[in-house]
Amino acid sequence: MALLHKLLSGIHFPKLCGIQDAAQCFLLGSVFTGYPSRLYSSIKKTEAASGRSSPEGKTHGGLEKQTKSEVGVDLISPKEKIEIDFDKAIRAEIKDHFKLLMKELVGRWTGPECRPLHEVLLENTRVMWQFRSNEDLDKWLVTSDRTIGGRSKVFLKMASNNQSALFYGILNTEIPHDGETQRSGYCAMTSRIPRGAFERKKYHDWSNFNTLYLRVRGDGRPWMVNIKTDTNLIHKSHHLYSYFMYTRGGPYWQEVKIPFSKFFFSSKGRIQDNQHPFLTDQISSVGFTLADKVNGPFYLEIDFIGVFHDPTHTEEFAYEDCKKICGNF
Repeated sequence: MALLHKLLSGIHFPKLCGIQDAAQCFLLGSVFTGYPSRLYSSIKKTEAASGRSSPEGKTHGGLEKQTKSEVGVDLISPKEKIEIDFDKAIRAEIKDHFKLLMKELVGRWTGPECRPLHEVLLENTRVMWQFRSNEDLDKWLVTSDRTIGGRSKVFLKMASNNQSALFYGILNTEIPHDGETQRSGYCAMTSRIPRGAFERKKYHDWSNFNTLYLRVRGDGRPWMVNIKTDTNLIHKSHHLYSYFMYTRGGPYWQEVKIPFSKFFFSSKGRIQDNQHPFLTDQISSVGFTLADKVNGPFYLEIDFIGVFHDPTHTEEFAYEDCKKICGNF
């Protein structure tokens, strides 16, 4: 940063007095447009605070009436110093995090997730994710076998009506020629882990619910619905609780309800003998995976993802515990 400051201070900018300097202005403009956007914005803020206008605005009177989007790049006089206060920016960032932390602490007095306790107790259904704008897409990550050298393609965008998200792409099961990979051909989308003050990991509390509720429209392919819990421990980073979702294709939406008791436990893609239910108060993310070994295009349209409490479902866990079975012998 010090080298950049010295470089900018030593550059002499000619005055824009006529057409003969147009070539010089063009070259200088092309150089300055390559600088980082943060530095450029900080320079603009410094000029606005000091009340100075750019040399372009002083020389060409017609440009003074133009908007910021019409004016190219403001040139800085060699006598003007670039003022960048990093300490002030850091203090502002820390202040925002402390405000967020105070909000979290005060919200604990009212009820879980900063909500009134009576609302939490009477709540029967909750929408966790819905897709109505591009901001909702930022809460998700998309991956494919390209991370291991595969050739599948995957995309995530808003549908044409801005009322749902479209997860689509091309599945390719061709194995990369690296001599190590033995399987390929998968695409997935996963929700981002919620963050609190100072980038702490937070978790979704689904203790009052027992069923995952989805409204989707697919192409007839089988999908794997994944739930990931606490990821603070290294040996739990590859743990997943999964269940199959079969889409029927066609133009009609389908509502999928999957009880929590149906999700089976797996680690690094292998179903474990020791099965147990997941902790419903430590949910970190939810995801969808396609790996049906069928090459070709796919799509999955999602309206919303929620949870609800089904009073008729009393099953605690659908699978046998290997330890309990072996302990009887």
